[in-house]
Amino acid sequence: MENRIYEYLSVFIMAWLFVYGLTPFIIRLANALNFVDKPEARKIHLKNIPLLGGLSVATGFVLLCIYDVLISPGRYLDKPMLGYLGGSIFIVLIGLIDDHKGMVPQVKLAGQIAVSLLFIGTNFTVGELGLMFGSIYLSLPLMLLWMVGLMNALNFLDNMDGILSGMAGILGLGFFAFALINTTQANQEAMALMALIALSFAGSALGFLPYNFNPARIFLGDAGSMFIGYFLSSMGILMARYAANRYNDSFFYLLPVLMLSYAIFDISLVSYTRRRDGRQVTQGGKDHSTHRMNTVLGSVKITAIMIYTINVLIALTSIIIFKIGNRHLLIITTVIFALFFLFIGRKLDKVPIVVPANQQKHKTG
Repeated sequence: MENRIYEYLSVFIMAWLFVYGLTPFIIRLANALNFVDKPEARKIHLKNIPLLGGLSVATGFVLLCIYDVLISPGRYLDKPMLGYLGGSIFIVLIGLIDDHKGMVPQVKLAGQIAVSLLFIGTNFTVGELGLMFGSIYLSLPLMLLWMVGLMNALNFLDNMDGILSGMAGILGLGFFAFALINTTQANQEAMALMALIALSFAGSALGFLPYNFNPARIFLGDAGSMFIGYFLSSMGILMARYAANRYNDSFFYLLPVLMLSYAIFDISLVSYTRRRDGRQVTQGGKDHSTHRMNTVLGSVKITAIMIYTINVLIALTSIIIFKIGNRHLLIITTVIFALFFLFIGRKLDKVPIVVPANQQKHKTG
């Protein structure tokens, strides 16, 4: 066990140091290639900001995952691992194209579905999919909706300096804690690998954070935010599978919903208010929960710290409930958090927002 602790620490520190050391070079590369995010009415920054942060985070993650496999004679780059890493690389490539040239939403959606199918197809058998929700015709659409929905939710949430990279690091550590607590004699190797993958991700995200925290010197871009969405949604699926198997109770499929509830809250708030007000859901704007909090708090830094605190509490609550293993407690807590977010959403809905030109309602005569 002592050797494993050193292994965990070394992987986290290496991921952090690698991305922290790589990012200045990525900043220079982005500026040289003019791969930058230009100021717009719907954005907060007032000058061009490099837009290759996702490449930095994903590079650190993929290389450390390969290292995680190579340092142990009992681990291999097998089909599940290759599928997982292939999906990571594919979603980053889609994001880079979208960041550089723009992409038709339907094409981006098709890419997200393909990446999700790659992960699901290499990590689950047809039989496992059939058992999860009683039928593959129910399990597969639900998993696709979960992954594609979260990729877009976290893409939406990447709207303010440091918010998503810090939140991603916290949730990555949450998945590491889950793997530790779920470790038994029978599954210790699988959980050790899950823990190392989670630490590779958390270290990479937190190694990027010093450059992304307000005032940001580089942004994640769609490549980074969709990669984070891919990682968190896929780890959520693995968490659901392991938690449900641990207690032989399908109600524990709710656990990742609780763990990722802030991202679900934000996209729900934005989608509801835009539809209600006759605005386009898919167009960017300054009407997210983070923008509204920033208006109230008057500081991007304090807003980021507030989001981090909320996600630390959510992750701790999720892990404690899993440790206790009581389905009624899980259901009650999920309902309490839903009511809490409903209350916060109603309060934030009253905060004035700036509606840029691309979100204005156009009346027809």
